[in-house]
Amino acid sequence: MGKRNRKLAKDKAPKKIEPKKPKGLTTDAFQNVLARMGLGTPNLMEGTEYPLTRLTNDYQLMNSLYRGHWIIRKIIDTIPEDMTRNWISITTQLPPDEIRKLDKLWRVRRIRQKILQGLKWGRLYGGAAGLIMIEGHEDILHEPLDYDTIMPGSLKGLMIVDRWSGIYPNPELVDDLDDPEFGLPESYQLTLEEGQTMKVHHSRIIRFMGRELPYWEKLAEVYWGASEVEVVYDELKKRDNTSWNIAQLIFLANLRVLKMKDMDQVLSIGDERAQRDLYNTVTAQNWLMSNMGLYVLGHEDDFATHQYTFSGLNDIYESFMLDIAGACQIPVTKLFGRAPAGLNATGENDMQNYYEIVQQQQESTLGPILDKLLPIMCMSEFGAIPDDLDYIFNPIRTPDDKEVAELADKKTKSIIETYNAGLISQKIAMKELKQMSETVGMFSNITDNDIEQADDSFHQGELGFGGELDYGGFMGSETPDRTGIPQSDSTGVNKFRRILERIRRRLGNS
Repeated sequence: MGKRNRKLAKDKAPKKIEPKKPKGLTTDAFQNVLARMGLGTPNLMEGTEYPLTRLTNDYQLMNSLYRGHWIIRKIIDTIPEDMTRNWISITTQLPPDEIRKLDKLWRVRRIRQKILQGLKWGRLYGGAAGLIMIEGHEDILHEPLDYDTIMPGSLKGLMIVDRWSGIYPNPELVDDLDDPEFGLPESYQLTLEEGQTMKVHHSRIIRFMGRELPYWEKLAEVYWGASEVEVVYDELKKRDNTSWNIAQLIFLANLRVLKMKDMDQVLSIGDERAQRDLYNTVTAQNWLMSNMGLYVLGHEDDFATHQYTFSGLNDIYESFMLDIAGACQIPVTKLFGRAPAGLNATGENDMQNYYEIVQQQQESTLGPILDKLLPIMCMSEFGAIPDDLDYIFNPIRTPDDKEVAELADKKTKSIIETYNAGLISQKIAMKELKQMSETVGMFSNITDNDIEQADDSFHQGELGFGGELDYGGFMGSETPDRTGIPQSDSTGVNKFRRILERIRRRLGNS
């Protein structure tokens, strides 16, 4: 019985009550009600809001800013122009003559200029498109593009339209996972200038996007992006208002104040003759006022000047310029044409950051466009697509003469050292020098015939690039020419040595 009573007593004992966990979202914030600081307190900072404006939809505002505001025009044009300025180099194993045909096609059909135009309208309006015009495909634009139907010489270029005046996405989306445009509209309604509307498959359309948006905002923009104007608009208003206020202050820099007895009564009684006399008096005094003139005042009148100083205004103005430059990702030195500020400032770091931004834009924006266009160009020009078709973007920055000379010196030494190590033949070394002519502007006189006649075997340690050439015992007792190298050589090595000796002398003179 004792065990049973203890068990019943244990069951009747009050259970320990666990505290209930609060439900809902827990947030941490600072608040000082007495000082009116922090979350929810009545202060100016808490009155700040960021409403969703979607300025991209204001077509007239975009047109007005681009036509009438030089800063907006530079923001829209600068990055696309730098993206396409030095263009690309085709890296396929096609012969040089065939690659030159592609380069000519860019120029003749003005494809490069059309791509630049599409990039600009994409940044301004948040979206633009280019129709790939192929002769003979006018009646099958609604069908997917088949490369086998592209006849030689049928590519006629691009027709660029912006998102507001010529093209509208259809609701169906691309559902093929292998398609690079998966999740984007499958087709578009294209409106021509004559008012004719046609359905165009997405494989025949090149998209130019503005700034990328989150999913729901992309849906609100019908699968287009946002205009570049949206991110700089508020900063632009600050800069413009500051600039206009500074201009207005110039008119107030030197105020002249004339105190006249009973002037308020003259103006208040409405006597036109008295007011006219007052006006004539002030006008006459303005005519008399000069460095050599005499200013006449009444006994109880007074004259004073108030001058305004402009110290500190330039710092405020430049801070707004910095905000605009940061918003559009373009350095102040390039956007506003200003010299770098500071005692030792050169602007090189800013420009290097800018070049990296442009390179990123090339890869993410221009790359997909070229990936779609190049196969079509090859089919139109050659009737086939090379298996190794590829390209690289040429450097954005153009080096000066000193940098080119240093680059040529370093590359030439690397080629010669590799040749001396026996890792490459004379023929390969000359090919490398020939290829350098595209970047350094030197060695362009090495002809294909010179390369064919060069030795194709490997000879380790035959050529030195120190103070004197190291010929070893290879030369024998042949008589050298004025370069110190024998003329005759059945293998052609001495000819290569003479070329490299002239290269050394040229680099030494530069």
